[in-house]
Formats: sequence, C-alpha cells, structure tokens
Amino acid sequence: MSQRVNQNRDLKTYFVFNIHLFLRYVSATKRVRVRHQNDVSPLHQMTEDRARPNAQKRYEIAEDVLRSNIEDHTLPQGVVLLEGPIADILQISRAPVQRALQTLESEGLVHRFDGRGYLVGPAGRGIEPNRTDIKTLGLTIPRHADEALQSRSSWERIYNTVEADVAGCVVFGQYRIIEIELADHFNVSRTVVRDVLTRLRERGLVRKNQSSHWIAGPLTAQMIKDHYGLRGMLEPQALIAGAGRVDRERLNDLFLRLSDLERREAADHLAAQETIHADFIDICILATPNERLKESIRNNLLPVTATERLLRRLGLPGDPAIITELRLIVELLLRGAVKAAAAMMESHLEASVNRTIAQMKIVAIIPGPGVTAAYLTRVLE
Repeated sequence: MSQRVNQNRDLKTYFVFNIHLFLRYVSATKRVRVRHQNDVSPLHQMTEDRARPNAQKRYEIAEDVLRSNIEDHTLPQGVVLLEGPIADILQISRAPVQRALQTLESEGLVHRFDGRGYLVGPAGRGIEPNRTDIKTLGLTIPRHADEALQSRSSWERIYNTVEADVAGCVVFGQYRIIEIELADHFNVSRTVVRDVLTRLRERGLVRKNQSSHWIAGPLTAQMIKDHYGLRGMLEPQALIAGAGRVDRERLNDLFLRLSDLERREAADHLAAQETIHADFIDICILATPNERLKESIRNNLLPVTATERLLRRLGLPGDPAIITELRLIVELLLRGAVKAAAAMMESHLEASVNRTIAQMKIVAIIPGPGVTAAYLTRVLE
C-alpha cells in the first residue's frame, strides 16, 4: 500500500485546537441541548434476539404481507428485497423481516443472489436484479395487519427517543432512570418501559445496580477503548468474510461519494460523515453471511455511534481524515485486495479511538448537559 494513514497523530495539537472551538461553542450557546425526537443514527438498527410471542406474530404478518404482494405482482420478479427498507415500511425491526424472507425463500418465492438481499422469483432462472426502491412500489398492507403490527410495537415507537436521551447524557456522568417517570413521560405502561430498558441493557447502554435501580453511565474513556477493542476483533474479520458478497454497484458508488467528499471543503464532508460511515458499515462490514457476527457488530456500535453523535452535537468538529481512511478501504476492496483492506480497517479503528478519547477529554471540562429528560436523575458518584 503506497499510502498509509499515520496512526500516531499529534493528539496534543488536536486537543488544543478542539478546546478552542469547543469553548467558542459553549460561549455562544450557554446551554447544551439534547434533541429527543427522531435523532437516531442512520446506523442504528433494532434487533430482537429473544423469541417472544409478539415477535413471532410480527414475523407471520410480515411474511403474509410480502407473500400477497409477490402473488399480486406489486413486487415483480427481480425486485431486490432488503431487510431495512421492508422493516421501515412495516415499522418493525429487522429480525421478523429476516425470518419472513427466509420462509419465503424456502417456498421458492424469493432467492438469494450474488448481491445483498433477496430477488423476487424462483432460483435458477437467470432473473436480473431490479433495484427499484421498494418504498416507491406502494405495498398493500391490509388494515388488520397494520393494526396488529402497531399494537405489538409500542416499545419500538419510544425506543429511539429513549436511547437518544440516555446516550446524550452518559458521557457526562451517571444517571438513574425511574420507571414510573419514564412511563408517565411517554404515557405508556410499565410493561412497555421494561421492554425498552431490557433492550437498552442488552446493548450495554444501561444496567441495574445492587438496589435494582436502572443506571445509565458513566461512559468512560476505558469503555470506549473496550468497544473499539471489540470493533478491532470483529469488523476486519467481518470484512474478510463478506468480501465476496459485497454489492459491487453499491461499493463503487460509495467509492465515488468518498472521493468526491475528499475534494470538498472540510465542513461539507463533516456534515455527511455519519451517513456515509453508516453506509460503509452496511456495505463493507455487514455483508458477512454470519448473522451472529452482524448482530454483535451492530450492538457494539450503538454506544460508539451515540458518543460520536453527541460530540458532534456539542459542536466538536470531526476529522476529515476519516473520509480518506474509508476511501482507502473501499478502494482496496474494489481492487480485490481484501487482506490489505482489513489491515487498513484496523489502522482506521486505531486512529478513531484516539480521536474519540481526545474529544471526550474536551467534554470533561464542563459539568453536564443543560437539559436532560425528566425521567433521568443525576447520581453523584
């Protein structure tokens, strides 16, 4: 590789530069605000890893909806079916969609191909992929199915907001979440609240202390290092395992977008960084066929992306080098240099953890957010 990213950046210069920008931000705003509505990382994706009766029901409904739309040709042969867009349409998580697609594959209504997702139609007929956005096809969702899905998704409707609230404060310290106040805040039952908190715990964002109180934070530099350590073990291996399944068309498009951003002013690609990083993970890392590995990667990324999102919200600038690092990985994949791409991924992660730790040191100079959700109470450590 003719070009290698310098892993030993001058963190002192980086730290002083960011301190200057951060203090200007604090002086201008006076208060740190955390958005509560629909402020979710593009990368964020709920997965259900417990076989619950209502999850099974969602799977059955998703299966019926897709089957009927295939049979009436609303979904014509060759259309590429991806879990994410279908989950968005049905307003459910990916897990039941994944199970529905597997069942439809066993019935011969859809089949896997060289790219990501499934093609509508039976295998072995040389059907060409049609990448029309499924959201533009106007899927027919019977009223009874829609009502059933909605009635079983109460926790999903508030989860994103609660996750954003929690992620927005843990970098500042330790907070207690009071169940009854959380239920009152969203006008939901305690059962729904416990579903949300259980999923947050599964993803490492909250825990129960010795008094059985729900506690969020503190998110420390060591925890960030631990999460990046897991990323270093999981993501390069996932990249290698999934290299042969990467959608070449999407990969080439990603390369062109990254190359274009490299040529622009820093402010342009800093604004696009979160979205393009999410696309990079989806295309290059989550192409692995190992579902357990994908699930582990998604869950481990949640606190990492939540922290990075909060740092941007506080006015801390990102590093333009991220775009270059991602572009190099994608270029190596396009050239078929898979092991070199994995090595470059390791270098990118090492540089990323140093950047994140440096920015967390900056945040440590202020006492905490000016606004938190009513159900979050600061706990003195």
